[in-house]
Amino acid sequence: MRFVIVTGMSGAGKSSALNILEDFGYYCVDNLPNELLLPFAKIAFEQKSLPGNRVALGIDVRNAGSFEMLKELLASEFKDKYPCEILFLDAADEVLMRRYKETRRPHPMATYSEDGAAAESEDRFRSLAECIALEREKTGFLRAQATCVLDTGSFLTRDLRAELHRIYVDAGSYNSMYVNILSFGYKYGIPKEADLVFDVRFLPNPFYIPELKSLSGLDKPVADYVMGHEVSQEFFKKLTEMVRFLIPLYQAEGRTQLVIAIGCTGGRHRSVTIANALYDALSGGDFGIRKEHTAISAE
Repeated sequence: MRFVIVTGMSGAGKSSALNILEDFGYYCVDNLPNELLLPFAKIAFEQKSLPGNRVALGIDVRNAGSFEMLKELLASEFKDKYPCEILFLDAADEVLMRRYKETRRPHPMATYSEDGAAAESEDRFRSLAECIALEREKTGFLRAQATCVLDTGSFLTRDLRAELHRIYVDAGSYNSMYVNILSFGYKYGIPKEADLVFDVRFLPNPFYIPELKSLSGLDKPVADYVMGHEVSQEFFKKLTEMVRFLIPLYQAEGRTQLVIAIGCTGGRHRSVTIANALYDALSGGDFGIRKEHTAISAE
């Protein structure tokens, strides 16, 4: 039996995660009252009356009024008797605020009160920033106990699907690290989300080769040209060694996401080539990885 509790910040993708897990054959239940967690676990583990052998249960702040009971339950022998994994989906505050503004849906903490009373007037509604801060406070104990924390700030739906498949279908190992490799053009600015930035404008530039100018780093002739120089090979070797050295250190620090940005002048040739090569070199590790070319079609 694989029993997964799906939780996290509102707007971080819990509903999408449950839908994806359901596609993978998990029996999914969303927004079950916390008081029913124990009876539900007994049904899943003891009576085995649920279809399949994989269950995912959505829990969030819509049931915040009974979080103290949930905290006590998880601190008891519950997880020993009913082994469960906790998937916590998260994103930066500014990402959550942007997503809520796009959907224009009210935040579940907007009218929350400790006694469960509904708001009686407009002045009792919290701002979105206050809602997010309160939710982080309320869900802190779930994040602390999570077996998997996914920062979905830069995820597309396909990225979330691929990562959930790796963890909950392929049974890949997970240590709360997701590496995002970006190629970019300096003429458009450095990506603000970048943690590590590498400037590859010193490498031979295909832009000045007439037959290569209109192509990109996705095309083999361009990649072969860029990587066909000794300076490129030496740089890439040292870059790969350094990144492989750094990733475990960031993992040990508890980081959930590392954004590596590779930049050249226009973001079409050299940066794309190096970003692709780095992605290939790092793939297959015990962390999630994706790549994105931010400027390849800018011109």
